[in-house]
Amino acid sequence: MKQRKTLTIKERELAPDGMRMKSNWVERDAQDTIARYTDAGVHPDLAARVYTTRLLGRDPKLVLHGGGNTSVKTRMKDLLGEETEVLCVKGSGWDMATIEPAGLPAVRLQALRKLRARDALSDEDMVRVQRANLIDPMAPNPSVETLLHAFVPHRYVDHTHSTAVLSLIDQPNGDELAREVYGNRMGIVPYIMPGFALAKKAAEVFETNPEYEGLVLAKHGIFTFGNDAREAYEKMIEMVTRAEERLGQRRTSVFATAQLPQRIAARAAVTPILRGAVALKDEKNEGAWRRLVFDFRSNDAILNFVNGAEVARYSQAGVITPDHTIRTKDWPMVVAAPADGKLDDVRQNAQAAAQAFIDKYVAYFERHNARFDGAKKMLDPAPRVILVPGLGLFGLGRSKKDARIAADLAEAAVEGITDAEAIGRFESISEADMFDCEYWSLEQAKLGSAKEPPLAGQIAVITGAAGAIGFATARAFAAAGAEVALLDLDAGKAKEKAKQIGGGAIGVGCDVTDPQSVRDAFATVVEAFGGVDILVSNAGAAWQGRIGEVDEDTLRQSFELNFYGHQRVAQAATQIMLAQGTGGCLLFNVSKQAVNPGPNFGPYGLPKAATLFLVRQYALDYGAEGIRANAINADRIRSGLLTDDFIAERSKARGVSEKDYMSGNLLGREVTADDVAQAFLAQALALKTTADVTTVDGGNIAAAMR
Repeated sequence: MKQRKTLTIKERELAPDGMRMKSNWVERDAQDTIARYTDAGVHPDLAARVYTTRLLGRDPKLVLHGGGNTSVKTRMKDLLGEETEVLCVKGSGWDMATIEPAGLPAVRLQALRKLRARDALSDEDMVRVQRANLIDPMAPNPSVETLLHAFVPHRYVDHTHSTAVLSLIDQPNGDELAREVYGNRMGIVPYIMPGFALAKKAAEVFETNPEYEGLVLAKHGIFTFGNDAREAYEKMIEMVTRAEERLGQRRTSVFATAQLPQRIAARAAVTPILRGAVALKDEKNEGAWRRLVFDFRSNDAILNFVNGAEVARYSQAGVITPDHTIRTKDWPMVVAAPADGKLDDVRQNAQAAAQAFIDKYVAYFERHNARFDGAKKMLDPAPRVILVPGLGLFGLGRSKKDARIAADLAEAAVEGITDAEAIGRFESISEADMFDCEYWSLEQAKLGSAKEPPLAGQIAVITGAAGAIGFATARAFAAAGAEVALLDLDAGKAKEKAKQIGGGAIGVGCDVTDPQSVRDAFATVVEAFGGVDILVSNAGAAWQGRIGEVDEDTLRQSFELNFYGHQRVAQAATQIMLAQGTGGCLLFNVSKQAVNPGPNFGPYGLPKAATLFLVRQYALDYGAEGIRANAINADRIRSGLLTDDFIAERSKARGVSEKDYMSGNLLGREVTADDVAQAFLAQALALKTTADVTTVDGGNIAAAMR
């Protein structure tokens, strides 16, 4: 199905009516979807609901990261085989763009409607009632707006946080503008936090005029109704288009540009400074930091916004719709434009802006927590969006996924606030209302049970990552919560391995013998994630020969890769770590050849021995900055160095089986790449260990350090 082009703000401002939002309903696609699900035993009403829910969810100008829901009222059999009237409504955790029937759990409708007679209902009780009336007790929690869907009579109900509608109603005179655009076709509901009270008020507004085709929720979003899925969906498109058309009328010029430095510092130089400025010390664990991952966005619309002379006013005015506060907090951190060649000033400005943000957030929390007798638990006070004049914006999160979500929502806010300012003056919900959303009791309840992985928020770079040890290490670090960058001479293989890991993992081509290639690779990592916290310097290759007879070129090649390669990447990582100011961890694969050289392996063992000294030098020189340096001394690992052919050759030469050769150690056990990866992980987590060499070889006294 062909999707409409996503227009920039400028394109939309100049677009003729024919380029505004259009329906993506395709009759053939709709019938195919309904037939496919019906054949699988899904009720046709629910199948149609799935089709249009996906249409809504695929358009970020309508639905973004949970900002919307849909429902259908129909009849289904319960677990006892008795047919009952149900409301199938979007469930928690499901993405509308890819939703399946299971993502629209069925709830007994009559039980929900009975709640209308109550005067009040806590959020906790509302959730319990909804779960108690699920047809399938294993289904996900129904949406927090389930009762609003239940309290209106229409079969199909659609709800979105349309950016255009928000620009229209996020105004001091938002109700007036909504009436101008929609007349008597849409009811207008005053702002109330989602839950029972909002559902009840929305029903009351609807009942003042049962001819309403939908509801506009002040400072929140829009609902549309229909007797079938297409009617509700296309009514949503029509109402959003009307808002878009009004935003194109009587616009004024917005965001006069502030004076900026003649040259802006490079993003790769600025980002680690920002990342360090917003990191929080872990007061319970000496040496630990609560770090954040970054996601960068920039385009003409974003630059127009962040470069504005009044950015300190409109950017701090609040969120464009209440649920954004959970992901972005109430306002972004704004820093001064970073001038090229003045990174010390950039650092001072970033640190001052971060401290000001934290102080403001703590005061905000204490001010409103007093309303709850101090019962709320403060979230971390670090920002989740940073605006940088001259560069763009960053979304921040404890994972790359969370950072992307924050950046997506920040982009939506840029568009929403820009359009709002063009026709009036952007106005959000009150600070108290934002606090109530951010510290919603159901969200607070999750804090007690949430347990983050040990490397959450950290960024790990692994060289030689397409090989056995490198890939196993990248996989282990990703499983521990780190964002991983897989660097390898073979860029294609690095990307393939990153794809296997999934999540935010990236693959980057890097020749560690080429200084420019190393600089470029680390710049790519910084631009992707914001910085570097852990380096696993693993790339290497084995050259052989009797040391008194090997030619100098061979020795130099081995040193170039097996010593200078380690130094180049360690130096690049250290420079980033110093810019961040939050310490870090350098890990090296030195091999048993560094302490227990084998015959004819001098060209390999000599640079590895030098690398062992390099590890200790880094530990000595940078311990005061919290940068740890440790090494793994591994032996007989199936990898690019120890191939199947090599194993067969060596075992035959020694007159033993391949199994006995690979387990020829004190424990009699073969050591694997995963064992080495776990040793690297243990070193990364050992915050008070540096200059350590851990032997992973099953036991070899000759290779033991002490």
